[in-house]
Amino acid sequence: MNILSIQSWVAYGHVGNASAMFPMQRLGHEVWGLHTVQFSNHTGYGAWRGEVFGAELIRELVGGLEDRNVLPRCDGVLSGYMGAAEIGDAILDTVGRVKAANAEAHYCCDPVIGDVGRGVFVRPGIPEFMRERAVPAADLITPNQFELDYLSGRSSSTLAGAIAACDAVHATGPRVIMVTSLHTEDTPDDSIDLMASGPDGRFRLRTPKLDISVNGAGDAIAALFFVHWKASHSTAEALSKAASSAYGLLARTAAAGSREILTVAAQDEFVTPSRLFTPEKI
Repeated sequence: MNILSIQSWVAYGHVGNASAMFPMQRLGHEVWGLHTVQFSNHTGYGAWRGEVFGAELIRELVGGLEDRNVLPRCDGVLSGYMGAAEIGDAILDTVGRVKAANAEAHYCCDPVIGDVGRGVFVRPGIPEFMRERAVPAADLITPNQFELDYLSGRSSSTLAGAIAACDAVHATGPRVIMVTSLHTEDTPDDSIDLMASGPDGRFRLRTPKLDISVNGAGDAIAALFFVHWKASHSTAEALSKAASSAYGLLARTAAAGSREILTVAAQDEFVTPSRLFTPEKI
């Protein structure tokens, strides 16, 4: 497949496109990366250098792809963190141009807004843009639990609540939802749940909780889920493969004591995960 991925880029470490592109490439897909920023490192370090690119640059680059007449061969668009609503406008414009060229293309939006314990960490206006414009335009979304609650206006502290929250978001547009880092009242303290909901059913997958806190893992699992769903159109299969690979990547990273995820060193986990997790239908 050919995937157009519009995200940030860092020279050192793995977040944004530097986390999302290689796993898809390792699985055999071509990835056309458009970078919204180029930084020396991710902002979690507290200091970085680099430049934020404007929305017009994205439109200009997409125009160049149109000049090459390759948009009809684009199978999907993936987006992550949006630094400003103007960037979001350019991304949605790109999605429209891709779908006009290829009716079989899909848009996967990782609606980066915030996280449990941290609250909203994006610029003002971005949460509303995600809820009101980006998510309704998406075919697939990959929110974490905090983002699911924000998008749905509901609480997912119970499994029934999480299902109702997914249903509420489905009603706004997305066909497929994968929720990462889900913790409900019946999730054991030593585990973490993921949930996926699509036309073929709802599924929960449970993995052991790892003692690790790193940046970029969400970018990787969103990319993995998207390409596995595109290849199979099976919500359960995409969840199983993406979660198993992400767990293997994080387990290897934790064992090494690395602050950056080992995207390259643990690359075999993308193709043949060392541990395969099977989701249960709910």
